[in-house]
Amino acid sequence: MKSYTITVNGNVYDVTVEENGAGAAAPSAAPVRAAAPTPTPAAAPAPAAGGAGSIKIEAGAAGKVFSIDKKAGDAVKKGDTVLVLEVMKMETPVVAPEDGTVASIEVSAGQAVEAGALLATMNN
Repeated sequence: MKSYTITVNGNVYDVTVEENGAGAAAPSAAPVRAAAPTPTPAAAPAPAAGGAGSIKIEAGAAGKVFSIDKKAGDAVKKGDTVLVLEVMKMETPVVAPEDGTVASIEVSAGQAVEAGALLATMNN
């Protein structure tokens, strides 16, 4: 039996695959509301003192920062793209969770990030 954690559209699923005698697999999936893993120091730099906002924008999946569309001080509306991650060779927009102002960008283009890594912060 093998267990996997899969993120689809921001929803985290724990999936267990059990092999039966015929070699086919019977998947079992249930949504999980687990806390995001703590990023490793190499994955994202520590927030700058005084510049960090109260709203965190974190990576939903491991990938590479493809582009940064907003900068600190930019006003954003809920759903506006803040940056784009390349996840499994697909460009995945990372959007503002609510209206506000970008307080800090914690990553740079080309940087590899892990799931749950701090990408940016905002203030409302």
